[in-house]
Amino acid sequence: MAHDSPQNEPGGQEMHDLARRLWPIHRSITGDGTRASLAILREYLPDLVMHEVPSGTQVFDWIIPEEWTIREATLTDPNGKVVIDLADNNLHVLGYSTAVDTTLPLAELQEHLHSIPEQPEAIPFLTSYYHPNWGLCLTHEQRESLVPGTYHVRIDAEHKPGSLTYGELVIPGESQDEIFISTYICHPSMANNELSGPVVATALARWVYSQPRHYTYRFAFVPESIGAITYTSQRLQHLKDRVVAGFNLTCIGDDRAYTYLESRMGNLRIDRIAKRVLRTKPNPRQYTYLHRGSDERTYCAPGIDLPLVSLMRSRYGDYPEYHTSLDDLESVVTPAGLQGGLDFVRECITELEEVPVLTATCLAEPQLGRRNLYHSMLNKNTSDIVMLRTNILAYSDGTHTVQDISELLGEPLGTVESVTKELVQRHLVTSDLQHS
Repeated sequence: MAHDSPQNEPGGQEMHDLARRLWPIHRSITGDGTRASLAILREYLPDLVMHEVPSGTQVFDWIIPEEWTIREATLTDPNGKVVIDLADNNLHVLGYSTAVDTTLPLAELQEHLHSIPEQPEAIPFLTSYYHPNWGLCLTHEQRESLVPGTYHVRIDAEHKPGSLTYGELVIPGESQDEIFISTYICHPSMANNELSGPVVATALARWVYSQPRHYTYRFAFVPESIGAITYTSQRLQHLKDRVVAGFNLTCIGDDRAYTYLESRMGNLRIDRIAKRVLRTKPNPRQYTYLHRGSDERTYCAPGIDLPLVSLMRSRYGDYPEYHTSLDDLESVVTPAGLQGGLDFVRECITELEEVPVLTATCLAEPQLGRRNLYHSMLNKNTSDIVMLRTNILAYSDGTHTVQDISELLGEPLGTVESVTKELVQRHLVTSDLQHS
């Protein structure tokens, strides 16, 4: 699968510029902020379809919540000075906060204020999606400067029946088998934790359009957790029937590391590909499914079991700016970081598209002797070449490639390729791109 020339493909600066457009929009798991963000992505991806799922809809064990609208949020001190204003930073309000318009003394107000003493210059990102509550978030420096007295809190918010919105894009290929790419679009202004995933996925989709491709590509832009649950509940059988590999993209725009988080089983073809690509990267980090924390929780859950891994630069929770106002487009996410994230995913996809899997054509072990592939007289010391043939056949199960078998057996790639070619010529093995 040949790549476009650099001048024709989306680059790091273009992704960074798109992130700047999306930055000011107040997103949540429902509401107009998500719709506005998807509308911008549709300028780059005209085939992107927006779907609405009504509040109250049962999605597996969950129920779509009421839609939340936030208009204004302010805190005014005893001297009449506005000390917190949502217009200054949209992390200032607790996500899904209920409406409030009241006055109360500082001691009572403190129960509804949130800051991080260890990061005094950071505004934390906090939510209360499923438990009615109200609150304001601020830097610890701001909190420490609050004077005693009576404060006026006003949060102009509304919960009402509406819908959850997600975006979906399908790019047809030669095969109906699919590669699935999911990212979330539900957090307010945070660069790596939120915007890196959607902008890298958008650039990836534009690149896929430009390539000859065997597989069909399915992109999902969903609210994290509840959106992935909703999407999977609506597409479950299709995904299980068609998806041969998948990627959850998150926190994929900084310069610090390259990270892969395994599928639940940890030994799928997509795991082996991700490990190989990861080894070529500086500062590689690998995590098991026990370290999950994003939408891989849904896509790899028992009964769903999509062959999916998560790709990141720095893993969520592992970088100090995570879930704070310090996760910005200057010091954290860079054009080079986004470019590296895009390249990481493309390299995995390129191997999926270009490297076939091996499939044995016989049930049980074939009779190698009549094909002159076995020793002429049975003895207890079977020759190395015979063992290599039988080992290649043993792992020609429609999921392993020549590279996989070379690594598994600890044999040079060239040797395994040569023996595999022999087996293909004898019609004992077929070599094709993976099918579900």
